Amino acid sequence: MTISTRIRLAGMKPFRWSPEKNRKLIAERGISFEEVVSAMAHDERQLEEVILASFERGEWRQVKNVRSEIDRHAAYAKAALAKDKRVNIRISSRDLEDLQAKAAAEGVAYQSLMSSVLHKYVTGRLVEPQPAPVKRGVKKRAG
Repeated sequence: MTISTRIRLAGMKPFRWSPEKNRKLIAERGISFEEVVSAMAHDERQLEEVILASFERGEWRQVKNVRSEIDRHAAYAKAALAKDKRVNIRISSRDLEDLQAKAAAEGVAYQSLMSSVLHKYVTGRLVEPQPAPVKRGVKKRAG
């Protein structure tokens, strides 16, 4: 059984993580889940302030047919997120095994992980890890 921590931000479902995944995140990225959630909450408050200021300046206009606008934008979102095409690819057994292992460690299906990586690549959000800076020691002079 995994011990998990939960945090709920206003209007969002709770975040859950295990201490093991939190340690891994800290080791690999130098940030904890608590810090990520705190930053998200801060960004959410900042966004609310920007929206409120814009509203108070009279920059918002009422939409004539709200229901049809909501339906129209929901259709845009559904179309943008739809996974409606199948793709068959050949990859090495070793790459597939590594992919399945990474997916299992993240608790997702390997096909979902592949789809996510491809989506991040085509949208320009796939970031290669930066090598850790080389720490150079200061030589002490004898004497």
